[in-house]
Amino acid sequence: MSNFDHLELDGHALRLFLAVLEEGSVTAAAERLGITQSAVSHNLNKLRRIMHDPLFTKSGRGIVATAHAQSLAQQARFLLDQIQAFASGADFDPQNADMTLTIAANDLQRDLLLPGLFSRLEEQLGSIRMSIVPSLLPNPALLRENHCDLLISPRPPEGIDIVQKHLLTDHYVVFHDPQMRDAPKTIDEYLAARHITVRYGNNRTLEFDQILEDQGIDRNIVLRVPNFTAIAEFLRGSQMIATLPSLLQNHALRDFAQTAVPVTSLKPGTIDLPIYMCWHQRYQHDPSHQWLREQLEDVVSLKLKAPTKRPLTQKTS
Repeated sequence: MSNFDHLELDGHALRLFLAVLEEGSVTAAAERLGITQSAVSHNLNKLRRIMHDPLFTKSGRGIVATAHAQSLAQQARFLLDQIQAFASGADFDPQNADMTLTIAANDLQRDLLLPGLFSRLEEQLGSIRMSIVPSLLPNPALLRENHCDLLISPRPPEGIDIVQKHLLTDHYVVFHDPQMRDAPKTIDEYLAARHITVRYGNNRTLEFDQILEDQGIDRNIVLRVPNFTAIAEFLRGSQMIATLPSLLQNHALRDFAQTAVPVTSLKPGTIDLPIYMCWHQRYQHDPSHQWLREQLEDVVSLKLKAPTKRPLTQKTS
């Protein structure tokens, strides 16, 4: 008979079990939870004895869950949700709080909002450990299965259990190096230019690019890179142009000039880029999560009030 009582199972144990299951690695689970690998291994051994199952076995450089562990995953997530709901009425005191969270965001939202959010949390929380993961093309499982606590994306996933709130609306503009060229002022100049754009690793294009393609507007795209951050070094010193969200000028494209997209045939709203924060309904009334969402909204408000620096130097003759 096991020397362990089932009551020794708690939220921390369930969270650790799911982290190892989802990461497929003790090392990655330790990094995600902000604890040591030895602590993960120790608690896994405890869980194995409670469950009477190895739970995970080695596979190459990682580990894989046993069939029994896989069958327990949904139940573990349900129990964690119930614990969360049970504690949701508790008061939240930021100064004494120890917060560990994961936020999913692609590079535009990550670089624009998350440095400010992390600084704000560091100032107000007793302790903070934050992990940032790419959201790619978000799906509800990111939130349903606790892969992240909060998602920031222009494309909120659908689901009756997924809550979303509009944070801001950006718009697409044309970026160029003012030392190398003037801004394209007409559609003919725009279409004649050499373009650089973004295509993500999952072969997903920017929504603006897809809209132009669907409308039969053919541009001379000579270069595609996997994220916004990579644009700057290719654009600098080049006569290429890039049609991208305007708020990139606050960070990745701060050294470049921007101008309106000179395509008058586009439908109203085509160049708009709304950005949302999304979370699972289990956190809807959780005081700590409500506080976190308020902090992000404050960061957005301050970011939108900040003046945008626009280089005025034009191409030298």
